[in-house]
Amino acid sequence: MPIVTSHGGSRPRPAPPSIPGASEIFQVLRDGRPRTRAELAQITGLARSTVAARVDALMTLGFVSPTGGAVSTGGRPPSLFALNPAARVVIGADLGATHAIVILADLAGEELARERSGISIADGPDAVLGWFVSAIGRLLASAGRATADLAAIGIGLPGPVEHDTGRPINPPIMPGWDRFDVPGFVQETFAVPVLVDNDVNIMALGEQSANWPEIDDLVFIKVATGIGAGIISGGILQRGAQGTAGDLGHVRVASGGDAPCRCGNLGCLEAVASGPALAASLGGAVQQDLMGSQDVIDLVRSGDARALQAIRQAGRDIGDVVAMCINLINPSVVVIGGSLAQAGEHLLAGIREVVYTRSLPLATEHLRIAPSVSGQNAGVTGAAVLAISHVLSPAAIDAVGAVMAGE
Repeated sequence: MPIVTSHGGSRPRPAPPSIPGASEIFQVLRDGRPRTRAELAQITGLARSTVAARVDALMTLGFVSPTGGAVSTGGRPPSLFALNPAARVVIGADLGATHAIVILADLAGEELARERSGISIADGPDAVLGWFVSAIGRLLASAGRATADLAAIGIGLPGPVEHDTGRPINPPIMPGWDRFDVPGFVQETFAVPVLVDNDVNIMALGEQSANWPEIDDLVFIKVATGIGAGIISGGILQRGAQGTAGDLGHVRVASGGDAPCRCGNLGCLEAVASGPALAASLGGAVQQDLMGSQDVIDLVRSGDARALQAIRQAGRDIGDVVAMCINLINPSVVVIGGSLAQAGEHLLAGIREVVYTRSLPLATEHLRIAPSVSGQNAGVTGAAVLAISHVLSPAAIDAVGAVMAGE
């Protein structure tokens, strides 16, 4: 994604010294822990004079600020420096099938403002993104931040996305969105980097950032209208060659039989274990017109025996596919989210039953299978994380410094 910068309406800032590699120092300070110049020199192996010059450059950019003095060992106490979260703000957006959540956050991921709407993704890109750019303006105004303070925008969409271009590719529930230039539309109003990904990937980022920050190998599985996975391996989100990594819903399962799937194949996991599939199979059994996941969840919570059996079997079917994933990529944590996760332990029990039977003992020795803690906030949190990671990346920090230095 190209870096787009805008200085329209911004306060004039003095050009920082052109110090190549300032991002190397900044990556050490990204964790928010204050450090002295001497500590930074020790960690990076750079000369103290080089560290001092790069810290000064980062302070001029506004990304780093002094935080007081360290304990003195004699003489003047050394100064401490840390990430300045207020230097810029980002937007995170979860544009779902029937809802939109948008937050404004600082560079530490702290939420500053939020807006939610019941807008439907099926209304098309012009309507949805038109509302979205208006919401960004309202959020900036409510937090008292200028447009020039906005550094990047992260967006999650409920369909396949070509990550390099930010364009949805043949999204099944998004009429009118196929190959639509989402970043280009948004950048007509806000000339900043716009990063777009599918909803499961950003949910994985959000869940890991908020609840499992120490875990580098995590799989987030969303069970709702569709079934998909966001895969974080070695601390990096894995998208695959074309951005379709984690599309578990279209893996054939033994219990699938000849059940038709919307992808055109038969016997897919989604055809037997998704919210609509369960609603269709249960509707006839209970003689009710079930519309989707929420109706199934309501039946489960009411203690209906057939619904309990169905959700447990769905867990087993999902567990078949998850077991293969665990043998293949060996995660430490598997998080179950999405609307059907609200069925609670009944779904998880079915998944665990198969996973711990079918996966290699070494792979499951320390494996945790847990429900999502972030719930509906996972997506919007992950979208903000996507934007922040871009803004604070070494390439972006060095590029901003070069632009402001007039190079």
